[in-house]
Amino acid sequence: MVTPALKLHWFLPTYGDSRSIVGGGHGTPAGAARSDRDASLDYLASIVRAAETFDFTGALIPTGAWCEDAFITAALLARETTSLGFLVAFRPGLVSPTLSAQMAATFARHAPGRLLLNVVVGGEAHEQRAFGDHLDKDSRYARADEFLEVVRRLWDGQTVTLDGDHIQVEQASLPTLPDPVPPLYFGGSSAAAGPVAARHADVYLTWGEPPAAVAQKVEWIRGEAAKEGRQVRFGIRLHVITRDTADEAWSQAGKLVGALDEDTVRTAQNGLGRSESEGQKRMLALHESHRANGSWHDARALEIAPNLWAGVGLVRGGAGTALVGSHTEVADRIAEYAEVGIEEFIFSGYPHLEELFWVGEGVVPLLRERGLFAGETKSTASASIPFLGAAR
Repeated sequence: MVTPALKLHWFLPTYGDSRSIVGGGHGTPAGAARSDRDASLDYLASIVRAAETFDFTGALIPTGAWCEDAFITAALLARETTSLGFLVAFRPGLVSPTLSAQMAATFARHAPGRLLLNVVVGGEAHEQRAFGDHLDKDSRYARADEFLEVVRRLWDGQTVTLDGDHIQVEQASLPTLPDPVPPLYFGGSSAAAGPVAARHADVYLTWGEPPAAVAQKVEWIRGEAAKEGRQVRFGIRLHVITRDTADEAWSQAGKLVGALDEDTVRTAQNGLGRSESEGQKRMLALHESHRANGSWHDARALEIAPNLWAGVGLVRGGAGTALVGSHTEVADRIAEYAEVGIEEFIFSGYPHLEELFWVGEGVVPLLRERGLFAGETKSTASASIPFLGAAR
């Protein structure tokens, strides 16, 4: 099997950052994320400039009641970089498909080829209701199907009239078409997600489960896409803790979990337990037994597959696992996921700026050597980085 060149993305913590795990995410209420580093525009700009230096493809910007608006953030940061893309998460149905298509076309006009869209149907009914959305989960997927049909047809230059069960538009069109058309990223582990992803997604995203479970998802979506006469790429969302040695990496994981207490974990889990998201339930299951017997206090006990650590999901919703190990071990695990079909990786770490340098200076060169990452080397970062010392 020939493994294609991979795309790497980073993540923007628009709810704040920290040297500890920042709670919040899917299933948690507004204000639940607690951080000690403000997600100012200047700070986020430092992250995206570093990501561009290391030749990353894009940066994911989340959506939800617990973070800042993704589209506005992307628009403000676009002029801080020259080539980095912005993977903007958005929820279909909270605004009209015509307006969403127009917003994307406008962004694409001023930053061609630098907009990527992450479709988030929403797995938390209580949060959806806060935005005025009272549909149940399956209906949200059905609405997303109609929504994306309108958006795709508008981007194709059509004048669209649709009288659907959830979306109704008459004679909709766009004054300017996006060129190139923004790719659509789509995730979802429930049965209703598969057909929608197959019809509309360019990239199907999964959270970081063990490789065997990820392989099953890849085969599932490939089969659904084949029914539609389409092919879909695959991506994965993971945190990462990479250091010069495995002991250093696991020591850092121990510091992160050591900063948590029983009350903090229990409160977070109670909130996350309300989620309707099948993916969130799968994340919680990865560390359920460790929470029950108290073994979660030992960072190594949460290693659920080689170098795959479930500690982040103790207090953070959404992506709850991290690759932990030496630079070589992390590169090995990336190659393992690539072997089962993953072509795009969306990483993050605590703090996001510092961990980006560990990945960019430690892991990225190894991926280049192995022929897994083909981007051209750009100008290097400063040889002396305050929080790391001499560049590695």
